[in-house]
Amino acid sequence: MARIHFIGMGKMGLPMASHLQRAGHAVSVSDLSPERLALAAERGLKTMDAARALREAGMVWSSLPGDAALLEVAALVAANAGAGTLYVDTSTVSPAASAEAAGLCDAAGLSCLRCTVSGNNHMAEAAQLTVMASGPRAAYEAALPMLGLLGPHRFYLGEGEQARLMKLVVNLMIAQTSAMLSEGLTLGRKGGLDWQDMWQVLCASAVGSPILKAKAVQLGVRDFTPTFTVEQMLKDLSLIMGAGQALHAPLPQTAMTQQLMQAAVAQGDALDDYAAIIKAVERSAGLPTDRLN
Repeated sequence: MARIHFIGMGKMGLPMASHLQRAGHAVSVSDLSPERLALAAERGLKTMDAARALREAGMVWSSLPGDAALLEVAALVAANAGAGTLYVDTSTVSPAASAEAAGLCDAAGLSCLRCTVSGNNHMAEAAQLTVMASGPRAAYEAALPMLGLLGPHRFYLGEGEQARLMKLVVNLMIAQTSAMLSEGLTLGRKGGLDWQDMWQVLCASAVGSPILKAKAVQLGVRDFTPTFTVEQMLKDLSLIMGAGQALHAPLPQTAMTQQLMQAAVAQGDALDDYAAIIKAVERSAGLPTDRLN
């Protein structure tokens, strides 16, 4: 069994670290937030100073909020982990920052596996994430038994930043699904269709995708409690638009969705689920946002 240090006890990192520990691995954790460390301790995870833990670990994992955090942690890992240590990062970040972090690891004799995941915190708790990995093939093979603890689907995509880009592709389509729902449901409400009737029909129709069905229970009663907030989706949309610019790929619909997310923030829904852009479109159509019909 591996000796693992896990950096980042957010809504995704905490369940992932818990799965690793339940499988018998020796897991220690660190986080800048005392509250998140307290939650980790409640689950029986050992909290440690990161620099010390990195010197003792044979494998390092992280789940981080963005580019700046990844580069800071990669520098910390490179400075403290022993040569040959495998570093597995699961964050949603830009391909450019990911490549820079991998370079820091390479220079220190470490192996860096980019290992993005698709799914929300509930799916993370249930070990139902989809894993997308890229980096050295040997690193992927070494980590594969542990990646299997996160969910049933795992994909190796290449030697470089493919996993980071694939995650952005997935999140682009998730964001666009919410934009599609916002227009369709608003049109239906303006024409007098019942909110819950629309959800039942949509889920049984040709557009009844897994994500639409997953949202139906919550949004069917207009519950916008977040699994992923508007603010978090805006961060990912910024990464997506940056990738489009770098690759000269036009993303006009995504740009419009980004503006709808900005409208939701301006209207006070920043901390609601990203599907709150439905409310932004409803308001523009003169509809009330607190009713089921």
